[in-house]
Amino acid sequence: MKRLLNDYGMLFVLLALCAFFSVLTHSEQHPSGVGGAVVLARDLKRELRAGATVMIAARGHAEDVAFAGRLRESAIEGGLDVLEVVAGEPSDARKALQRIAASGRRLDAIAGNQVTAAWLVFADLNTDFPELGTPEIFQPGSYRWPNFLKRENLLNVSNQISVIAILAIGMTFVIITAGIDLSVGSLIALSAVVATWFIRNHAGAESAGTVGMILSGAAGVAVCGVIGLFTGLMVTRFAVPPFIVTLGMMMVASGIAYIVAGGGSIYQVPDSFVRLGRGADLAGLPNAVVLMLVLYGIAHVVLSRSRLGRHIYAVGGNPEAARLSGVPVNRVLLFAYVASGVLAGLGGVLMASQLKSGSPTYGQMYELYTIAAVVVGGTSLAGGEGRMFGTLIGAFIIAVIQNGMNLTNVEPYTQKVVLGGVILMAVLMDRIKRRGWRSAA
Repeated sequence: MKRLLNDYGMLFVLLALCAFFSVLTHSEQHPSGVGGAVVLARDLKRELRAGATVMIAARGHAEDVAFAGRLRESAIEGGLDVLEVVAGEPSDARKALQRIAASGRRLDAIAGNQVTAAWLVFADLNTDFPELGTPEIFQPGSYRWPNFLKRENLLNVSNQISVIAILAIGMTFVIITAGIDLSVGSLIALSAVVATWFIRNHAGAESAGTVGMILSGAAGVAVCGVIGLFTGLMVTRFAVPPFIVTLGMMMVASGIAYIVAGGGSIYQVPDSFVRLGRGADLAGLPNAVVLMLVLYGIAHVVLSRSRLGRHIYAVGGNPEAARLSGVPVNRVLLFAYVASGVLAGLGGVLMASQLKSGSPTYGQMYELYTIAAVVVGGTSLAGGEGRMFGTLIGAFIIAVIQNGMNLTNVEPYTQKVVLGGVILMAVLMDRIKRRGWRSAA
């Protein structure tokens, strides 16, 4: 049991949090969009005879337009006669009813969603439009389901945590070596600004092509990699404490980002630039999530199946013993800080793609969220202990707590208190585990 809790305790915590917020957000759901149209079309086919006349009412935004289009196709395929399709306001629905009444035809049914079925224009049809007969109003049947477990919410949680989770890979390498990297938040901003600056000034701005955008993104990642290399050299060659070095580089990177961006945002990028951060090309999964999972797979192999991974653990556990055993300690530390810089740069490009711009204000407080994800995932701040799988679970724990509090309308200030408490609890559990429960008591 002790080994089970040690290896999978955080996974149990994540599952418990998911169950907790599922209970809190369990509520009545009203199908909408294409899914709602499928449900409603099935009801219309069952309740109405072939050839029955139908009017479809929807609002003008994209989800309702898709609802109306799919419902019309399904209704026609089911043998129903669709007289009017409204995609707008109640006034548009009134005009459609007037056209049907003027044509002399009777109306058997009005099909809409939860909102449009309740429009006042349909409240007293017998009085306002007696020529239409007594049309019945249909809407998709409701059901109960947790808002937290809705597919779009789960994908949103995964997409929102993708940047922090990618940063946490590099941070895991660093913390296992008993170091720390406080510069990753500023490196996000620097990478985003550099990438969008190159797109605007050298790749054609809004008309930039794929190659230009890739090279611009690579430039942002490379700049952050160079900063990571400098940090590693300061730590290894001059024995400067990582906390001090990365604190200084945090300020340097932030200042450079403001200088390059001129104190503002860079938004002259093509629409296709958002494909990395917002697109979904593989089984409906966001590209950012797919990239995150691929990187975690690679990092897991490096950390648990390679000589480099064993060296990282050795350096974190006892650097002097590792040196005497022939481990190239300095090179291992350089790798950790360069990896952290490169992954922070990649996170910056990803954030720029998600927000379709680059700004020196990006990444604020991300270094703390990243460290929190790593520590909550079981990596010891004392070094020599940690796993990539645990870091990924830690990142999702942070994301689930934030998302759950948003869904339950917890105010932002309280959210900060809760997240701070989670970090402190994770650190306390790490200390207790290292000292032993009996001595801690």
